[in-house]
Amino acid sequence: MAFTKCWLAYPEIRGCHCDAISLHTELTGETIDRAKAELAEGFKGLYGAALTEGDDITLALDTTLDPEGYRLKAADGHCTIEGGSEVGVLYGVFALLRNLQTAGKAWAQFTADEEKAPSNRLRMLNHWDNMDGSIERGYSGDSFFFKDSKILIDVPRLTAYARMLASVGINGITINNVNVKDAASWLITDRYFGALQEYLKIFTPYGVKLYLSINFAAPMELGGMDSADPCDPAVAKWWADKAQEVWANLPGLGGFLVKADSEGRPGPFTYGRNQADGANMLADAVAPCGGHIVWRCFVYNCQQDWRNTKIDRARAGYDYFMPLDGTFRDNVTLQIKNGPMDFQVREPVSPLIGGLQHTHIAVEFQIAQEYTGQQRHVCYLMPWFRQILDFDMHTRPNGDAHVRALIQGAGNGMVAVTNTGNDENWTGHDLAAANLYGFGRLSYDTTLDPAVIAGEWLRLTFGNNEPVEKTLHRILMQSWPTYEKYNAPLGVGWMVNPNYHYGPNVDGYEYSRWGCYHRASFDGIGIDRSPTGSDYCHQYAPELAEMYANVETCPEELLLFFHHMPYNYVLKSGKTILQHIYDTHFEGAEDAARFYDEVVTLKPYLDPAVYARLEARFAHQKEHACEWRDVINTYFYRKTGIGDAHGRKIYE
Repeated sequence: MAFTKCWLAYPEIRGCHCDAISLHTELTGETIDRAKAELAEGFKGLYGAALTEGDDITLALDTTLDPEGYRLKAADGHCTIEGGSEVGVLYGVFALLRNLQTAGKAWAQFTADEEKAPSNRLRMLNHWDNMDGSIERGYSGDSFFFKDSKILIDVPRLTAYARMLASVGINGITINNVNVKDAASWLITDRYFGALQEYLKIFTPYGVKLYLSINFAAPMELGGMDSADPCDPAVAKWWADKAQEVWANLPGLGGFLVKADSEGRPGPFTYGRNQADGANMLADAVAPCGGHIVWRCFVYNCQQDWRNTKIDRARAGYDYFMPLDGTFRDNVTLQIKNGPMDFQVREPVSPLIGGLQHTHIAVEFQIAQEYTGQQRHVCYLMPWFRQILDFDMHTRPNGDAHVRALIQGAGNGMVAVTNTGNDENWTGHDLAAANLYGFGRLSYDTTLDPAVIAGEWLRLTFGNNEPVEKTLHRILMQSWPTYEKYNAPLGVGWMVNPNYHYGPNVDGYEYSRWGCYHRASFDGIGIDRSPTGSDYCHQYAPELAEMYANVETCPEELLLFFHHMPYNYVLKSGKTILQHIYDTHFEGAEDAARFYDEVVTLKPYLDPAVYARLEARFAHQKEHACEWRDVINTYFYRKTGIGDAHGRKIYE
């Protein structure tokens, strides 16, 4: 299948012409070769001129810089790009090309003075691709890694993907689903080593480390053992021997990603062990090879009883992992979802992120939009991620406890469940690529403004086209608040159809073994997580616990996450909770209709194929937002018998 090059297409800067740009460097190596190739293609695409030997652009190393950092200086047609390593040089080259494209200036007029180092050491994508070619929670076609239990080696597409990731500073990918079963369990055997070696050849020169999700029960499934007990010396030896075999065949492999004891996956709990027992056994096995264990903290008891108001899935991660703080090996990183639940449209920041003081952590985000429109609705997530990174956990009295600070340093970072597939445009919805681009940029530099990131991406993708940029920028920046309006209100979630999680179904999960999420009755709604309920709020630092526990100080966008409230409770806006629900759902549908109308005006400015895809997506969103509005409003009207104060149509 053909594919577009997203933001690396280098659209021509109109009216700009230059002679052949010269290149001077004594550096050699595969990564430097990639950097040279990017410069040549970039300048040819922008100015119609290739590069020749000379001294107008100089590539050099400066070991005083961060290994993945760069320094970029340009003026009067001359430029120097220095990196702390070859990868740093490559990042500097991409920065130059990004700045040239977004500035839209001729080479002789371009100036730059920029020095950057990554905010985070680990900047990773998790793919949930299955060996049969499907993608769990994938909304952009099938996998371009796997099909029919084989590893695909589509060199042009894989190379384009590696370029895309490196261009925004992503330095790691896990290519297979965390729910490892069947053929995927065999990825760490000679059945697949040959193909994975080809992947290493493609991704490594771009500074992207390859990781594999593994099956915790592999000693049983692959080794014929009768146990996977992490405290069994025979099991530990099996993993140590396996690590030696894997790294001998896949030198440069980053490590293993592990999901254990969650949603039916095997893990140390099976044997009465704790999560540190499991993670440390694997960490010891891979340490001699320079390997890294990324251990997901998505661990909870899914056999819950909705009748019991004290059981709270939100508590699970903190309850399981906080007592283990400081016991994990140095080559273990705990991967913690940004909220305590599961990527809902609005959640508080997970208390575990602030609680752990002596353990390497990475915050896990989801750009695959599982609960935020599944790439059929536009929902630009960077403003939300920015809020999360800026949140103060109040857990370091003598230091910076903002999330962005807590994930700095060796072994820490940011991870995203990615949104790519083999669709022509990579992400199903053309605008969903802004989330892939944005995550990379934000993970490399956590100080960036989401509005600036959106503007960059639009200019890189659509060129310097003012009508397109202004309209789509406005839509992107309004899209998450709009989706929240017609989705679940004031911090409750899960009002979706079970299993595939798309479309409104208010009670879809309300009585399930996975939890209880809104407890709507005839007179009120919300989950009591104050001391009178599950007391989840006291997993936070005292300042936050007090704020969340008090109805008057709890942020209203999270009010129903922390409290069960009567429908007639009056919000700061002067509206009751019920009227707020009605109003926001009407407003959200109106916003979606306006998005569609605005996109239609762009037809003269867009490639016909791109316009056709966008028009179809926004037409669907317009219609589906009305479905959300009508289902949610009707549900609460039937619960309460109270109509809309403005007399708008609500179905009985």
